[in-house]
Amino acid sequence: MYLKEFEIRWSDIDANRHLANSAYINFMSHTRMSFLIDHGIDQNVMRKYSIGPVVFFEHVYYFKESFQGQPIRVSFELGGISKDGMFFRFVHNFYDPKGRNLAYCEMQGAWMNLNTRQLTSLPEELLPLLEKAPKTADFKYLTKEDMRKGSRVPADLE
Repeated sequence: MYLKEFEIRWSDIDANRHLANSAYINFMSHTRMSFLIDHGIDQNVMRKYSIGPVVFFEHVYYFKESFQGQPIRVSFELGGISKDGMFFRFVHNFYDPKGRNLAYCEMQGAWMNLNTRQLTSLPEELLPLLEKAPKTADFKYLTKEDMRKGSRVPADLE
């Protein structure tokens, strides 16, 4: 399991004086990007291949409150990936200093070609870097159908 530690700052709390929803999202984003950078997929590599990660959804489940000044640890694990690396499922857990689970999140997304603005496979040279990620107990190879389960479709205003 990959872990990143943070201190909850004044700017991370909301009107209820606990960790704000947006801060959870920011901490998870920072953790997964730190993992990618630490494992060879940094901004220079993404620029070279003209790719970037896109988020389809993030489902967060909150168990216990977190407060300003307290350290928290955020985990990163690979919950799934398609054989070509296009689709991924990242899993994050939040822990207090005693190791108690404060929140859980599943995030699904894909890689996008930044020139065509279309989804794309992860370049072959990068796939082994992501496949080395720590995996969840329920890790699976994802299919396009997995990415559509429970999905929503746009409902435009008329």
